[in-house]
Amino acid sequence: MALTAGIVGLPNVGKSTLFNAITQAGAESANYPFCTIDPNVGVVEVPDPRLNKITELVKPKKTVPTTFEFTDIAGIVKGASKGEGLGNKFLSHIRQVDAICHVVRAFEDENITHVSGKVDPISDIETINLELIFADLESVDKRIDRVAKLAKQKDKDSEYEYEVLVKIKEALENGKPARSVELYDEQLKIAKGLHLLTYKPMLYVANVSEDELLDQDGNELLEKIRAFAAAEGAQVIVICAKIESEIAELDDEEKKSFLEELGIEESGLDQLIRASYGLLGLATYFTAGEQEVRAWTFRRGMKAPQCAGIIHTDFERGFIRAETVSYDDLINYGSMTASKEAGKVRLEGKEYIVQDGDIMHFRFNV
Repeated sequence: MALTAGIVGLPNVGKSTLFNAITQAGAESANYPFCTIDPNVGVVEVPDPRLNKITELVKPKKTVPTTFEFTDIAGIVKGASKGEGLGNKFLSHIRQVDAICHVVRAFEDENITHVSGKVDPISDIETINLELIFADLESVDKRIDRVAKLAKQKDKDSEYEYEVLVKIKEALENGKPARSVELYDEQLKIAKGLHLLTYKPMLYVANVSEDELLDQDGNELLEKIRAFAAAEGAQVIVICAKIESEIAELDDEEKKSFLEELGIEESGLDQLIRASYGLLGLATYFTAGEQEVRAWTFRRGMKAPQCAGIIHTDFERGFIRAETVSYDDLINYGSMTASKEAGKVRLEGKEYIVQDGDIMHFRFNV
């Protein structure tokens, strides 16, 4: 599934360093604003220990993880919605992503220039958020002008949309993102169709120093970010972009040893990848056979035929049944054969809602 999370933030907060570490794609990183002008896109494997466990049991010829896409978007500055800096170009790039990872600087370093002259994470967050709000407010105002005329003519669809637009406009004018507005199901569909920047799900990435990664309690900047995010109901991932860029150059065994030396169970990047994946309501199902064990990304709530279609459209068109076993049952019984004998392998039909961790074999006929 071609979904992507955009990495945004003010200049010199560690965005491009983080992106380089995630994708090892070599996006330019320099100590001055706008070193990234065009968005860089990188594909990264989604870390999932379940895939390794299934591989150990099935012993296939190859194993294929699922992937997730990140886009590194050039730094936004105050006034971007009015064209300041590289302004509207940045905003158009954000429109193209499905979720936002907002990188915030939570470290002091006199050798790394801050665009506003001082490190103030809440001011940084508000600068970005307000620029996105201003851009959305402009879009909503234009849309309201068009829809209001039709609503006055008693066009039902326009009346519904007008109601949603007014609610969102009120939130934006109060400095709140569109995603903060409480809407019911039909209204949510309308809001989604507006493609607003502040309707996209967002998480915060606090970039700390090497020392503070291991001792976060004394970092007042980090605490401010956490408090701000908590008020929004948003998640915070703590990373040290510098350390992550070093880890990214290591092979799996070296990476494991490096993390053990630091006393860290999981890299910040792995946490970020998983959190971004979850932010979009994504989950993973598996296919497993002698030739290949593979992880597949799907949206939570999708039914079996739709998930089959992710592999090939013929699978969905000719869907008959899905032979399904949960990951926990497969691991518990040790093989597909043993799982079948225990009655844990099910034949699921067209209405089955696929669950995260399902191992599936699709039966189809076209």
